[in-house]
This record gives sequence, C-alpha cells and structure tokens, in this order.
Amino acid sequence: MKLYLATSNPGKIREFTGIDVEMMPGLKALPLAPETGDTFEANAIEKALYYGAHVDGWLIAEDSGLEIDVLGGAPGVHSARWAGDDEANNQKLVREMAGQPLRTARYVCVIALVHGTTVLGTFRGTVEGEILDAPRGEGGFGYDPYFLYPPFGQTFAEIPKERKSEVSHRGAAIRLLSAWLRENASRPDTR
Repeated sequence: MKLYLATSNPGKIREFTGIDVEMMPGLKALPLAPETGDTFEANAIEKALYYGAHVDGWLIAEDSGLEIDVLGGAPGVHSARWAGDDEANNQKLVREMAGQPLRTARYVCVIALVHGTTVLGTFRGTVEGEILDAPRGEGGFGYDPYFLYPPFGQTFAEIPKERKSEVSHRGAAIRLLSAWLRENASRPDTR
C-alpha cells in the first residue's frame, strides 16, 4: 500500500515522522486545492479528495491552525493566510493580542485519509498553550515562536523537533492515523 502526503510546506513535511509516506507525485503541477470549509475537518477532507483523485493509492492531507480564545477562535481555518505570510501573520497576532489579559490558545490539526474519492477517516489532534507578546526560539514555523507550551515552559520554536512531535497537535493526529493504519490497512473494504 502506498501512502501519499499532499503538502508542499516543508515545516509540515518534517513533522510527519513514524509513518511510511511519500510526497504526492505531481503536486506542484496542480492548482492549489480549494479550502472553502469553515472547519479544519471540512478543509482537510476537501483537500484530500481533490488531491486523492490524482494518485493511485491512499493519500493524506491536513488542515491545521491556531485558535485563540479571546479572538473567538481566530485565526482558525484562516491561520496560514490570516494576513499573508508567516511574518505578516505574526505581526497581526501581536497587534490583535496587545493588552489582552486572556492568552489561552490551541493548535489544531486534522488529517484526512482518502483512497480516490472515498474518505477512510479523519484524525484530530490538539494542544493547549498560551500566546506570548514577543517571539522566543529559532525553530518551528508559523506562529511557533509565540505559542508557549506551559508544561515545558518553552515555545514551539524552542522545543527540539523530536520532543515537539510528542506533544504537538500534528503529532497527536499522526499517532491516531498511525494506529488506524495498523488496525485497518489490511482490511479489504479499505482498499
């Protein structure tokens, strides 16, 4: 069984560890998948079905982002394109959070698994944290320098990659996917 991953984000690619996955062939030649859903699940499924139609095998696509409580869950499904790029997104984050006493937030990741036009499952992972006023750390990507993981007292940009995958939203979703694959990959009705 081949399992393809539909993403061109190098930060996300590095976090898919522990699963035998190949980059989707021909991904860059295709127009970007639409993301019209208002939930992470809807967008992950939409992307997986779109890209899954272009491969012979199983495909995973994911949607993820940051939900900030005091901002009503924003940026949510718009996390990657909230203000443009990572730098602009983080500048907007700092502006929106200025003077806010409530700093709680969570990262969310939903992975959708498809075979052609059949959705085989979705896998959701979350991690709770707090938003800082100033960035810390050089690792990670996106909002990671501002996302404090209280149990470690570090931002996701400070936590080493291996340790981050043990607690991150994407790591949690990947573990759920991996468990499903171990239990279901050989079943004839999933092919």
